[in-house]
Amino acid sequence: MYDMKALYEATSVQHAIELLKEHPEAKIIAGGSDVLIQMREGRLAGIELVSIYKIDELRGISMDDDGTLRIRPLTSFSHITRDPLIQKHINVLGEAVDKVGGPQIRNIGTIGGNTCNGVTSADSASTLHAWDAIMEITGENGVRRLPIREFYVGPGRVALAHDELLTSILIRKESYEGYLGHYIKYAMRNAMDIATTGCSVNCKLSADKKVFEDVRIAYGVAGPVPMRTPSAEAAIRGKEVSMENIEAFAKAALQDVNPRTSWRASKEFRLQLVEELAKRALIECVKLSGGTI
Repeated sequence: MYDMKALYEATSVQHAIELLKEHPEAKIIAGGSDVLIQMREGRLAGIELVSIYKIDELRGISMDDDGTLRIRPLTSFSHITRDPLIQKHINVLGEAVDKVGGPQIRNIGTIGGNTCNGVTSADSASTLHAWDAIMEITGENGVRRLPIREFYVGPGRVALAHDELLTSILIRKESYEGYLGHYIKYAMRNAMDIATTGCSVNCKLSADKKVFEDVRIAYGVAGPVPMRTPSAEAAIRGKEVSMENIEAFAKAALQDVNPRTSWRASKEFRLQLVEELAKRALIECVKLSGGTI
């Protein structure tokens, strides 16, 4: 069923980098919920695999001294949803990854795999974009950090060299403090389905809950890569909390997206979703933040 040439078990980040350098055709496997399916379908016949699953330093969630949330790539979706730091500071990320597949997939699938496979439909990707995530990448020459918007470079492609690993996803304190968010996944089914379109919004209201101090919005499947819509954000920042402004915000999102027609949905339908999901997600953010519409 699984046609592979060899499987190498990495015992540390440095060991994984060395194995990848020694085997330039090898592919990383973590939870395996994507790679094993591709192997079973015959798309990776004769592949060499470097397993990083036993590298415990790549697992878990913590907070740095400066308040930055550090999400390590081998953390499973289930652990993210249940983690106290996630629930307290960016609960919407736990809600988003809880929409991935079914319980078995969420128990084995990792947030690192979900982002590094580069697909625009990944449920974590739009939410991480909305939180201005920073991707920490480790390679032979040390550690580098990229804003998540620069990490996705094309359909199914991310800015990782062959001998590099994603070692943390960072959410800075200024990116989450005072913000509350909501994610909506539109799909044909409520479980075990890929998003037709996903929309993640977070907002920060003024102390009196009357003004949008800041709003960030990101989409999956609204273009070739997960994306923010700066036109929508600019249209509502500093504006009064009102239905009129929320509707203008949703319409402005259409200026930045470029969805395609696929067997799941037409471009025209996805454009309707872009506008409607923006509106619904922001209304929910206002309610979560204690505001009224």
